[in-house]
Amino acid sequence: MEAKIGKATITLIKGDICDCTTEAIVNAANNHLWMGAGVAGAIKRRGGGEIEKEAVAKGPIPIGEAVVTGGGGLAAKYVIHAAAMGQDLTTDAQKVRLATRNSLLRAEELKLRSIAFPALGTGVGGFPKEEAAAVMLEEVTRHLRAGGELKEVVFALFDEASLRAFEQTLAKQKTEKT
Repeated sequence: MEAKIGKATITLIKGDICDCTTEAIVNAANNHLWMGAGVAGAIKRRGGGEIEKEAVAKGPIPIGEAVVTGGGGLAAKYVIHAAAMGQDLTTDAQKVRLATRNSLLRAEELKLRSIAFPALGTGVGGFPKEEAAAVMLEEVTRHLRAGGELKEVVFALFDEASLRAFEQTLAKQKTEKT
């Protein structure tokens, strides 16, 4: 599913974020930036341990903040580590919102044109998929409407339930704006 926001596109896909060919992918991180399970573990396995080593050297960071590392062996040049949770591995709407916003800001600072997000906080963090979809799509839409370098935002959603939650939210946003 796709939606046009100004000159940019939001695309929803079911798949592994590690397969995305966007300039950057977002890691659903904890604020100490160690990469154990979930999206972080997958990125570390596919991209190499140097990603975690570089990330940990930049931490800890405040919850909601984001830092950038190289992409290691991934197709993406960069990994943006969005601290959507602390060491307690729990999150909420405000943390997901800030992590999304700060990821977008890091992408703009690098003058990137494309970025891929997972559903932040919905795996290890246990945050409801529907709430993540609402918060993240609202934040991305707001950001794209303000203009900037980003022209493509992909949501790489690992399972069917996440994809459905994001599709329903995006469809609702599209009908509200028409």
